[in-house]
Amino acid sequence: MVLLKTILIILLVYYGLKIIAKWYGPKLFNYAAKKTEEKFKERFGDFSNQQGGFGQQPMDEEQIGDISIKKQSSRKKTTKEPVGEYIEFEELD
Repeated sequence: MVLLKTILIILLVYYGLKIIAKWYGPKLFNYAAKKTEEKFKERFGDFSNQQGGFGQQPMDEEQIGDISIKKQSSRKKTTKEPVGEYIEFEELD
């Protein structure tokens, strides 16, 4: 009887923790994400307000709506320099 009672308690605790994690897990995760974001902003500053910041181009270089295509050369450098020494092998019987 004691074994059955112990197994029942273990199962109730396990399923209780699963339900609590399902309800409060996303809230806890969002709280941790907000705190981490605040610490990053405190430490590194807010780069989104700076002009020419990460991933942005300064406005005086190109106007909005202009299309520019920057093409890289498709020619590959071919060199005729020997890369190594060729060795021919023979099979022995």
